[in-house]
Amino acid sequence: MSRSAETGSVPSAVTADDVGLAVRLAVGVLGDAPPHGWDARAGSLEWDCWETVEHLANDLVYYAVQLGPQSPPLDTHVPFALRRKRPDGPAYFLLAERDAGPAGLVQVLEACGALLAAMVRTTPPHVRAHHAAGVSDPEGFAAMGVVETLVHTHDVAEGLGLDWTPPAALCSRALARLFPQAPQGADPWLTLLWATGRAELPGHPRLTTWRWTSTPRSRS
Repeated sequence: MSRSAETGSVPSAVTADDVGLAVRLAVGVLGDAPPHGWDARAGSLEWDCWETVEHLANDLVYYAVQLGPQSPPLDTHVPFALRRKRPDGPAYFLLAERDAGPAGLVQVLEACGALLAAMVRTTPPHVRAHHAAGVSDPEGFAAMGVVETLVHTHDVAEGLGLDWTPPAALCSRALARLFPQAPQGADPWLTLLWATGRAELPGHPRLTTWRWTSTPRSRS
């Protein structure tokens, strides 16, 4: 069976509600994490768990602001200045207060997710904005936010020893939008981990490089 409906219909669009769901689920699992261990390596990444969540929060706001200008640039991103706390760390333009602890970090993530959901919900579908993987539309930025949230929560959950399996339907919609050439028929969550270089699939070795396609999809 394909990731779309059994009838072969076009997969449903990724929406602002999907962004909200992904972030809400991530906040739920990370909010239950112990207060210690956030300096542990996040899964297969070279970043620790704290800075991976900061990176995710930055991603969500970054996608939101691309949709913000009345005429978004198509040849480059909205020029927020990016910095790094250390040479091998993620780039950022916002940080969580360390003194607020993990609870504060998770609250920052929740707030950033709400910003992306709001922008996706209120931006007309014909709007286009820059992304390095292809000029995208509000649905594309929603899907990118969902994938970032699902896979980076996976990374952090591995580092903190937490269980994390997001809903199959949510994974399926994100796969159909950003990874239309991904193998069909396997578990959607495992397929999404494969598509982002985090797992093997039967008959498909783990990817060493990967890239999604953010250009709009025809749903006719």
